[in-house]
Amino acid sequence: MLNRIALILLIIGGINWGSVGIFQFDLVAWIGGGQSSILSRIIYTLVGLCAIWCISFLVRDTEDLDRPVRVMSH
Repeated sequence: MLNRIALILLIIGGINWGSVGIFQFDLVAWIGGGQSSILSRIIYTLVGLCAIWCISFLVRDTEDLDRPVRVMSH
């Protein structure tokens, strides 16, 4: 469940950065009442923490790729 929440917030952050890059529009700042508002800063912080959390997905994927495939027999 925590992984899904982290991915959702990371997607929100990615969409926000895409809107900044393409349209020069900061969606989080618009929703939160400006870049320096407490709500926007909380959202930015949560997205950043989720990005750090999702780094662990890279390690897990690498470990899964290196693990041999087991065939279950009946």
